[in-house]
This record gives sequence, structure tokens and C-alpha cells, in this order.
Amino acid sequence: MTFERFRALHHGPEPLLLPNAWDHASAAALAAAGFAAVATTSLGVAAAAGLPDAEQATWAQTVTLARGIATLGVPVTVDIEGGFGGPPARVAERAAELAAAGVAGVNIEDGRGQGLAEVAEQVALIGAIKQRVPRLFVNARTDPFWLRAPDALATAVHRVRAYADAGADGVFVPGAYGEPEVQALAAAAPVPLNVLIQPQVPVARLAALGVARISYGSLLFRAALRAAVTTALQVAAGAPVPGDLPSYEQVQRLRHRPGLPDPA
Repeated sequence: MTFERFRALHHGPEPLLLPNAWDHASAAALAAAGFAAVATTSLGVAAAAGLPDAEQATWAQTVTLARGIATLGVPVTVDIEGGFGGPPARVAERAAELAAAGVAGVNIEDGRGQGLAEVAEQVALIGAIKQRVPRLFVNARTDPFWLRAPDALATAVHRVRAYADAGADGVFVPGAYGEPEVQALAAAAPVPLNVLIQPQVPVARLAALGVARISYGSLLFRAALRAAVTTALQVAAGAPVPGDLPSYEQVQRLRHRPGLPDPA
């Protein structure tokens, strides 16, 4: 089952390296490249639709994307920001809708604009999701480092423990980049720890510090934007078109679901 397969990836000999997609083509390309699982990036989904991130504006885009990429043959986890608003029961229904579509996990954050949600509020959201969809992997993100909160490490430790007690299957602490902080978080977290990819710290080192899951976040989306603009400017200046781009036919094939024949 997809749920069990995704959960097991957090307990393997190496951290789960988890790239974040923003549309069907990017998710399909990442799955085809051999990644064991694919996530979504809320920033990428929002920006691609011309909408703001983390402002409860992209539920329709998120669920539509999830329904498509859940058929790609690898476990998919979806960023649901802070739950897209409403009481815990409503957030849990959204999570159940994603699970019914084949999604293996969700990422839910406690950042609210320039501050953090109350711990009790976030615990209620996590508990409601787990009660409604026990098999769904809930990755509980806490943002004290992201928001430069005072005593960020102590705040993060308190919150990851509270969220794990509420039923979270994993915890995510973006912005924790120093090795002492990452090691302290891994030691304190009773469930798998997720951090953002850190180009200056090799995956093997993060594994040694106790990290179980490494996300790309919005990195790939931002890199794609830069590559598109850079290529457009280079071609406008008379530079040759890069020769190693995916072909038209290769991109067309990204729309197909596993097990379905290619068109004649």
C-alpha cells in the first residue's frame, strides 16, 4: 500500500530525499528520474497560478494537482499550508479528500503570517487529521527558525514534541541549518525529522546528525524560473539553444499515467 510504502521510506538506511513539484509535468519528470517519492511546494503551486502562498488561496489548485500526480506510481505528499482555514474538522475533511485521491501524506505548518499558531490550535488540527485518516502520514512543520523567533531552538523542540504527541508521523523544521541545531532537534524529536536540503552539508552528514527526510522546498521551482529567463535572454542575445533540453515528445509523454499505452 502507498501509505505503508511512504512511511517505510522515513525509516530506511538513508534519509528520504524528497523533491518538490509545482505542476503535473514537474512531478512526472521527478518520478521518472527515479525519486522514491514526490512532494508539492505550496510556493510553486501558488506562484504558478498567480496566487499568494500561505494565504489559504490555493486549495482548488492543490487538490486538482494532487489528484493527477497521485497516479504517477510513487508516493506523493502534499503541502497544505496551515490547513487552508476553518475548524479542525474541516481541515481533516480536506486531508481525507487528498487521501481518497491516493495521496500518501500531507505537510501542515504552524506559521501564520509573521507569527506562529498557538500550540493548542496546531495540536487540534493534527489530531483531527489523524483521527479522520489514521494512515495518512502527517508531517508537522514548525516555523520558529523561519520566522526568526526568539529562542527558536527551544521553541522548535517544544513544538515538535507536542505535535508528535498529537499524532504527527514526522516533524519538519525549515530554517534550522546549523549542525548543533539539527542534531538537537533530531535528538529531541520522537518521530522522523525533516529539514530542507542544505547544499553546504552533504546528505551523509545530515544522516549522521539524525535527519530522516530532506526536502527541496521551493528550490526546484525557483531554479526553473531562473533557467527559463536565463535561456530566453541568452537566445535573444544570439546564443545557441541548449542542446540537452527535453524534446517535445518527451514532454508529451509526461502526461501519461503508468500502465496506460502511449498514443499511436
